[in-house]
Amino acid sequence: MAEPKPFYITTPIYYVNDAPHIGHAYTTLACDVLARFKRLDGYKVKFLTGTDEHGQKVEKAAADAGVPPQEFVDKVSANFRHLAEVMGFTNTDFIRTTDPDHNKAVEELWRVLKEKDEIYLGNYAGWYSVRDEAFYGEGELTDGEGGKKLAPTGAEVEWVEEPSYFFRLSNWRERLLEHYEKHPDFVQPQSRMNEVKSFVKGEGEGALRDLSVSRTSFKWGVPVPDDPDHVMYVWIDALTNYLTATGYPDMEGAEFKAFWPADLHMVGKDILRFHTVYWPAFLMAAGIEVPKRVFAHGWWTNEGEKISKSIGNVIDPFELIETYSLDPVRFFLLREVPFGKDGDFSHGALIGRMNSELANDLGNLAQRALSMIHKNCDAKMPEHGEFTDADNNLLDTAANLITMLRAEMDNQAFHDALEAIWVVIRMANKYVDDQAPWALKKTDPPRMATVLYTLAETIRHIAILLQPFMPGSMAQMLDQLAVPEDARDFAHLGVDHALKPGTPLPKPEGVFPRFVEEEGEERAK
Repeated sequence: MAEPKPFYITTPIYYVNDAPHIGHAYTTLACDVLARFKRLDGYKVKFLTGTDEHGQKVEKAAADAGVPPQEFVDKVSANFRHLAEVMGFTNTDFIRTTDPDHNKAVEELWRVLKEKDEIYLGNYAGWYSVRDEAFYGEGELTDGEGGKKLAPTGAEVEWVEEPSYFFRLSNWRERLLEHYEKHPDFVQPQSRMNEVKSFVKGEGEGALRDLSVSRTSFKWGVPVPDDPDHVMYVWIDALTNYLTATGYPDMEGAEFKAFWPADLHMVGKDILRFHTVYWPAFLMAAGIEVPKRVFAHGWWTNEGEKISKSIGNVIDPFELIETYSLDPVRFFLLREVPFGKDGDFSHGALIGRMNSELANDLGNLAQRALSMIHKNCDAKMPEHGEFTDADNNLLDTAANLITMLRAEMDNQAFHDALEAIWVVIRMANKYVDDQAPWALKKTDPPRMATVLYTLAETIRHIAILLQPFMPGSMAQMLDQLAVPEDARDFAHLGVDHALKPGTPLPKPEGVFPRFVEEEGEERAK
């Protein structure tokens, strides 16, 4: 038997200066859904997330909290692990940039770049944002209140002058552009690729400049080898985590050979430049293969307003789950907005999706079909006779979903994948109305049994395919169909009429209750 094909997917490692919020949950959820999908499709998946724990911001936050930096990052990193547990994420790896193995990997990458003369010592004078941990050119800045200079992100910048090591980024302009041309899907969505190309093609004041990659004004970071007065720029440290998780610098090891280059880096659009310009340049300069793809998703607003701690409208994923339960939240975040675009979060929209698509469409389909089987077929999977064109049309459409979904998931088109499934759900609900099995009970019981079997088999396909999005709910649905746990991967989608007539079925229970609001309190009933 052939070895499963490897698939390596990563989230960005999350900066520990902040508590986990909806943005962290969104990125990791997208990775989790794709990781689950690939596992069900027979891949050996490596799924990495973690925490970025060095830098000036962290050093300052620890000082403000009155604790040593390591104690500070230990506490905040644990919050991100907790988020992964609560959201049901199936990451195989959780990395921390304070891990000794990571420091070893970063030091080795630095040495390689230094030996290849890609890093040199100089002096930095320019604008720096502590919040973004990023350097900006004069032309990228805008004027803020009180004469302050602001980065494109809105973060305040400060003028910095200090000794610094530089990476020869300016030498990689043509080779980066050549890479983008040869690999047109390297950055997605396409609008982000256009943005990256425009930045790299810049001329004059906007031309690609050498990148400052060390700091001397603070100490909380990985010391530069042979020059401990400098610590490495937090992004060369953070980005290297993707290599660390594969066993780098052991490039002959089984883990590295199996999983590098990474198949997909999933990031927010605010850190696009680091992953699509700096990171590939570091890797090419070190003689290491570049990741296959970077996908940058959009941002959420809250009821039409930009999310901000200062105005108190941060969306807490823990509170969402407590209010609405896990699977509806997972479903909504990837259903509401095409992945890659900005989206507006609203409680009304979430409740609307829960009630219309989960409770009415899918929940009602399963409950109607299984209740009729329980009542009219002695609580056993019904026998089926010869299938009609209407039966085969529904069964074939459900069976063909997997081919369509593979293409959508490989393009990170989660919204379109869910819509394809919902087309079949709506089709199945129409089939129920058209076939009217409650009437067939009196006029043609064998035909009723065939209709109910067709519905059960369609629901089996739908539930298997929806497992990556709503694992708990779909496990309940498959339990009610008596589908064995070892028959729930995608290989079993190709088994015609896999449900065995005569199999005892448990009493059906609704999987998706309607969500109602009573006296200002929201709860599911």
